Amino acid sequence: MAKVLVVDDDPAVQLMIKLVLERAGHGVVVAGDGRTALRALESEAFDLLLLDIFMPGMDGLETMRMVRQARPTLPIIVISGRPVTEDLRQEPDFLAMATKLGATYSLPKPFKPPALLSMMAQCLEAETQGAPAPDRDVASGR
Repeated sequence: MAKVLVVDDDPAVQLMIKLVLERAGHGVVVAGDGRTALRALESEAFDLLLLDIFMPGMDGLETMRMVRQARPTLPIIVISGRPVTEDLRQEPDFLAMATKLGATYSLPKPFKPPALLSMMAQCLEAETQGAPAPDRDVASGR
């Protein structure tokens, strides 16, 4: 199975994802911020990166930019909860933005474990076949 780096500043989200992935047979390393994630990527090989966009310090977009420089083919699934506002048209769609900036897929929080596992399988399958996974923004259906 895959070795996955999960980067999220929320311990409850970290634990939920770790449990889901480990039950599915994956190896999981957790990081609470972008800088810790970059250090982990320097010292270990990973098959997939699950990356929250909004984190203190180095946010997910900056982390993704640096990961893409070091590991351009590493599949990245960005995850984020969208803030609830009265007029969603005023809020930028950060998940769509992240896919345009290099994420393989995006997944809005909260998500169900089967959705995460399915998306991971698609990323890993594309990686093993030597072709990049198609860019897909789950939040907007693109």
